[in-house]
Amino acid sequence: QVQLVESGGGLVQAGGSLRLSCAASGRTFSRYAMGWFRQPPGKEREFVAAMASSGVRTYADSVKGRFTISRDNAKNTVYLQMNTLKPEDTAVYYCATRGQTWIERRPLDYDYWGQGTLVNVSS
Repeated sequence: QVQLVESGGGLVQAGGSLRLSCAASGRTFSRYAMGWFRQPPGKEREFVAAMASSGVRTYADSVKGRFTISRDNAKNTVYLQMNTLKPEDTAVYYCATRGQTWIERRPLDYDYWGQGTLVNVSS
């Protein structure tokens, strides 16, 4: 059974940084695409970043240049480094995996999800 566990969220001031981690079990990360999504208060879940099994990465325009997705294959862990955080980045952040090697941006294209971790950016 595939399990994803996020960690690293918290309260941070605008302009600060956080690194989220997503530890996986039951699936070898490197063989599949991984994604990060977020759900701001009162809004729908939205795409943040994703990495294909090839290592190709893509980002939402709102985070491009500030966020970086990476993975450690030995630890079966995916990271989201978030810099220059803004109050509008406040959300519950989720990692997800899908059964294919290429990237998709729609939440419905991902079949396993973590429980989420809250990021709260104060102004």
